[in-house]
This record gives sequence, structure tokens and C-alpha cells, in this order.
Amino acid sequence: MSADQMSAATPALVGVLGGGRMGAGIAHSFLLAGSRVVVVERDDEAATAAADRIRSSIATSVARGATSRSAESLAHALSTSTDVAEFAAAGLVVEAVPEDFALKRAALKRVEAVLPPSAAIASNTSSMSIDALADELARPARFLGLHFFNPVPASKLVEIVLGSSTDAALAAEATGWVAALGKTPVTVSDAPGFASSRLGVALGLEAIRLLEDGVASAADIDAAMTLGYRHPVGPLETTDLVGLDVRLGIAEYLHQQLGVRFEPPALLRRLVAEGKLGRKTGEGFYVWTDGEKEIR
Repeated sequence: MSADQMSAATPALVGVLGGGRMGAGIAHSFLLAGSRVVVVERDDEAATAAADRIRSSIATSVARGATSRSAESLAHALSTSTDVAEFAAAGLVVEAVPEDFALKRAALKRVEAVLPPSAAIASNTSSMSIDALADELARPARFLGLHFFNPVPASKLVEIVLGSSTDAALAAEATGWVAALGKTPVTVSDAPGFASSRLGVALGLEAIRLLEDGVASAADIDAAMTLGYRHPVGPLETTDLVGLDVRLGIAEYLHQQLGVRFEPPALLRRLVAEGKLGRKTGEGFYVWTDGEKEIR
């Protein structure tokens, strides 16, 4: 079944707070599933960049035959703004601002203030506690985590994270939304790092320690997992794609919450301090040229 055929299961209007790589991907996915989407950014320049980012990815999907709709009709269903009041008619708003707890909690409160009681709010956080984020919300029953994976349009997984106050009806709605996006939902209870980030970061940190200790090269460590365990991408390349700064931030949070096994390796801290953040800066554990990996 195509995303076009499943569009009835997604809210008619979806809001996305934050139009960076993840927010743009989330907007893209809901557009292809048939929703109208409004993206709210911090200023006009960021809103324009988000619109350009989403229209470009839409054009790529159309060219690849991922949807029967035209790029023009999809772009017509997209709008951008700098005012969260534009979310007032949305059935769902997905928060996709940077992984900073205070920033996210303040953003969620601003969004909730303009929404009707029936609307749902989701955070795209990859590790932060849903209960802690909901602590100052008036309607925590209508809040949950929707953890999308990068790149969102190509990824087949969404982690649905249920807080202790999340209503069972919202959990069922969220499962339907994820299926309507053509993705597979996995449902987890609120816990530090959920399931995916905790497992992914644990593997990534150990791979960095192997490299740090001179056990093997980055390419050989990754090959051990892609060829030996059939992972589609090795843990060091994955860290480059996610961003070493992002992985460090999650590791620091998990270290605080879960203890020494998530302590970030010195090599990771050093590379981040040197500005070697992975593909987005052109160098991390690999060198990247025009978005393509080179073997050192």
C-alpha cells in the first residue's frame, strides 16, 4: 500500500516545530502521506531555508516515483511561519528543535498554549525523558515521543515513546500515523535513551573505544558489523552521519542517567572540540567529500 493510499490515517494538518534536517524530513513524510504541513522556525531566514530544504527533498521523491502526486501539489500543501499560532488548527504538532532540555520544554509549553485540548503533541527527542519534558504541560495525556530516524524519508522506523501519563488512545493514534507514513512503529516505555538510542549509542561508544585503543581501523571496525552482523552501516560511519556532537550530547545524558558504561570516550570529545563532527563538517571518523565517504 502506498503512502498516498493511507493518507486518511494522518491528521489533516500537522505542525512541525523546527525545520532543520530532522524537522524537514518529518514534514516531508507527512506531506507524502497526504497531510497539510506547517513548519514554524525561529526567524524568516530559517523558515525560508526550511521551505527550500523540504521542496528539494519532495522533488527528489517525485523523481524517484515515491509518490503519484506532483511536486507542485505537495509544495502547495506546505507552509512556513515564525509564529506558533499557525499551529492552532493542527491535529498533531511534532517538536524537532535541538536536543537541549530547557529549549524543548519551553518550546512544548508554547505549542500547547495555542492548541485545542484534542490536539496531540510529540517530541522527536532521541533520548530525553518524555515524563520530564511533560512535567510542565497542562495536558500530558496528549503528549508522547515520536522518535524519527535520519534520513527521515528513507528510514523505515519510528520509535513511539509513551510517558506515564500518555493516554492509551493517543498511543493507538500514533501507531496509525506511523503506519500511514509507510514506516514501522516500535513502542517503548519512557526510559533514558529509550531502546534505539541506548543500544545504538552503546555500540557506537564501544566502536570508538576500539579505534581509540588501536584495535582496528575505522573501516575494519565498521566492516566487522556490516559483514559479520549484517548491519547496513557500521557504528563509526553511523556516528559520522548522525553527527559526533549529537552523539556526544546523547552519551553525556545517558552517562548522567545510567552511569559509567555510557561515559564518552576521550577521542569523541577531542574530535568534537576540533570541530570534526562527521559528514556535515567534512571530517569525523572518515573524510567526506561532497557528502561521500572516503577511506583514510
